[in-house]
Amino acid sequence: MKFLLLGPLSIRSNAREVHVSAPRQRVVMAALLLNANRVISVDRLAEYVWDGAAPRSAPATVRTYVMRLRQALGEHASARILTRAPGYLLEINEHESDLGQFTAHRRRAAELAEHGDLEGSSAELAEALALWREEPLSDVPSRTLRDVEGRYLQELRLQTMELRFDAELALLRHAELVPELWRLVRKYPLREALVGKLMLALFRSGRQSEALDLYQRTRAQLVEQLGAEPSADLREVQRHILSAHDRPRPTAPTPSPPAAVTTAAAPGWNGSGRPSPAQLPSVPSLLPARSGLLARLERLLRSSAQPTGTVPTAVVTGRGGVGKSTLALHAAHALRNSSVHGQLYADLGGGSHPLTPRTVLPRFLADLGVPRDEIPPEQCERVNLYRSLTTGRRMLVVLDNAHSTAQIRPLIPGSGGNRLLVTSRRRLADLEGAHTLLVPQLDEDAALDLLGSIIGPTRAGAEPWAARTVLAICSGLPLAIRIVGTRLLERPHWSTGSFARRLVEAPRLLDELRTDDLDVRRGLDVDHDGLRLTTSGGVHPAEVFTLLGTTGARSFSATSVAELLGRSTAEAEEALDALVRAHLLCPPTAGAYRLDALAHAYAGERAQAHCPSPSGRTSVRVG
Repeated sequence: MKFLLLGPLSIRSNAREVHVSAPRQRVVMAALLLNANRVISVDRLAEYVWDGAAPRSAPATVRTYVMRLRQALGEHASARILTRAPGYLLEINEHESDLGQFTAHRRRAAELAEHGDLEGSSAELAEALALWREEPLSDVPSRTLRDVEGRYLQELRLQTMELRFDAELALLRHAELVPELWRLVRKYPLREALVGKLMLALFRSGRQSEALDLYQRTRAQLVEQLGAEPSADLREVQRHILSAHDRPRPTAPTPSPPAAVTTAAAPGWNGSGRPSPAQLPSVPSLLPARSGLLARLERLLRSSAQPTGTVPTAVVTGRGGVGKSTLALHAAHALRNSSVHGQLYADLGGGSHPLTPRTVLPRFLADLGVPRDEIPPEQCERVNLYRSLTTGRRMLVVLDNAHSTAQIRPLIPGSGGNRLLVTSRRRLADLEGAHTLLVPQLDEDAALDLLGSIIGPTRAGAEPWAARTVLAICSGLPLAIRIVGTRLLERPHWSTGSFARRLVEAPRLLDELRTDDLDVRRGLDVDHDGLRLTTSGGVHPAEVFTLLGTTGARSFSATSVAELLGRSTAEAEEALDALVRAHLLCPPTAGAYRLDALAHAYAGERAQAHCPSPSGRTSVRVG
């Protein structure tokens, strides 16, 4: 049998393709292969099959999928899928899967390099890379599996390429590497490890001016796109080239890669022999109105006044679409050079499809150099190993879109130089020792600046009343402003006034506030879905929100809502405060709670869909 994962999922038996056509069975098969010879629980399989939103019937359905998968594989192959509590185990030999062969080649390459055989090590790494066909898991319909395992595989491939480049550079084959390195740098222009290797190869090939020009172009891109200077290691490559200290040598004196191209802040291997992941995503430009918040966030994370044994932690919180992730990632990139042992990043999925630590920890451990077959099966053992590997290091861990403190606690790194940066729609008040930074909605001036940056200041200022109307409807939410700006930019024949009238008169306002993959309603759905986890002693906050939508009013006192509900004022206040925490209601001012334009439109939709307005409910007093 041959099991192929480094490309489209394929199973071959005696040169015959074994078809697993059912999409969810392919998810199960891929998950079993990625965890070959290790038990994978039914719960984890369900996370992959249903992308974190498994129904109650998931365990029974997963067992049915495994039964059908065994039938599809045939008698001989199906015997390899063993039932082992709390799930299943796929038994295969290392040489029977391309991923197993890939791992074996990497292991032999490391052994050869350790004994000084760089020639053999490079050949083994080339053999490993030759096993790749196309993007892995592209035909497996699981966002969670692709995010966790697909990302791991792609990062593993890039790290293997970089290790081979290090060996080839040590063997003075710089000229032969230039074309391949150019191709990869064009594909990954901000991956500084690759840029540094290409600079060195160009310089050793007598192309010093090209190497220095590449540095300047990379620096410009880093500053423009990330607001960050090149890492210390890339600057060191430039310094070596400028001082002409790094000359080609007739022989390679040591089996280790040249220090000038080993980038501790980029994926590869640092001086301790452990990987230094660099996983921060690129980030859009920071709004000028957020510069003060960015400086405050950096100060919180740079603070050295921490009790012994703690990890400096900052939680960036605020409404969906307000720019939490953008602000946090700008701070993360600014701290990159001081995070000399790397940066780990995970999008925890928010409240709609939250990833569990059981899903994220194996990826973090693999990124930190733990062979996949040595990752402990028990969650508590994984947490302990993760803390042991990170303790005493200087790493930055970024957890984006966290939904609860329970997601975060197992992912807090060990103490002694690490930092933790979290974004969440919730304040996460129960996360001990964390500094909370609230990202507010934009005021009118900042909102107008953002709109002008998209459609041009002349067009934005041509119809001041119309622009203010549009921005009032956007409620200071950068996401909504970007959507209306994009729609106006794509339609130069629309005036701001005509678009303002369109928004005011729209029967369903939120239909107008979406374009391509940007959608205000989607964020409100996440906020509303989070209410299902809210407990209250009286009426449920989701019911109150729907009820508010039936009134058509924008402002409410707790007393009037209590009358409407037929409940006590204390019960009404508890439900209203839950809506404030979910960003579906503005905090009370002078005793009145208020729905902004976006939440008001959404409440109306919920009411229309679930609770048609009965007579008499429009008597709620408007504050």
